[in-house]
Amino acid sequence: MDELSGKVAVVTGGASGIGLAMGRAFAAQGMKVVLGDIEEAALDAVVSEFPAGAEVTGVVVDVSKAADVDKLRDATLDAYGAAHVVCNNAGVSAGGRVWETTLESWEWVLGVNLMGVVHGVRSFTQLLIEQGEGHIVNTASMAGLTSPPYMSIYNVTKHGVVTLSETLYGELAMEGGQVGVSVLCPGWVNTRIHEADRNRPGGPVEPASSLEGPDLREMITAMLAGGLDPADVADRVVDAVRNKRFYILTHPEWKSMVAARMQRIVDEENPPGAMLPAQ
Repeated sequence: MDELSGKVAVVTGGASGIGLAMGRAFAAQGMKVVLGDIEEAALDAVVSEFPAGAEVTGVVVDVSKAADVDKLRDATLDAYGAAHVVCNNAGVSAGGRVWETTLESWEWVLGVNLMGVVHGVRSFTQLLIEQGEGHIVNTASMAGLTSPPYMSIYNVTKHGVVTLSETLYGELAMEGGQVGVSVLCPGWVNTRIHEADRNRPGGPVEPASSLEGPDLREMITAMLAGGLDPADVADRVVDAVRNKRFYILTHPEWKSMVAARMQRIVDEENPPGAMLPAQ
């Protein structure tokens, strides 16, 4: 999409982090913006902080529920009559050993990170096709291109988002290519995703193992704090939408990990036991 001004952007997870940064970046391009988020108070606060003249609407949405995402689409159409850029961005995290991870954690993270994207694609894609233009941005992670230990649920969801996006890209290309797709794969970004359990159904739970405890949280907090500014990520997203670029890798220095993983697969070598690098 060459021209963004006057068009409509929808962003889930829009009350904080990368989602909020994308909303601000799209608004700066003259777009009308719909921010979806599960945190009503935070959503109301950020909407009120947009510059005067910006057309921004907040919609409370739990992306793990298909009906909620349908309501987000309908609210967008009611407010602005169209949707052009759809960013399925909402995400949460949980860690620990695979065999110690609770079913409740699996259901929560899969519901938001993977099914939230599925619901967004299901709700909005036909609309974009009928318009004859549009772009979908699905937020995955470098964890969707690698497989770091102690991040099993997160890895599974983000690998799922990558392959869903690749498949969607191919199918839309076969339909005529009027709707673009990008998959966002950031490394460490300065967000609050490590505090995502504030929105967990029933509230935060006790760690299932020491690997979910204070030590791990402290380490991840430090890595995130030293990470990329969300505004820089958002700028890359805007550029990818304009230039119809599929892969958005925010940390070029991490590409060697992806290349090494692909080569190990081709060579049928065993995977390593290594964490993602710190900034």
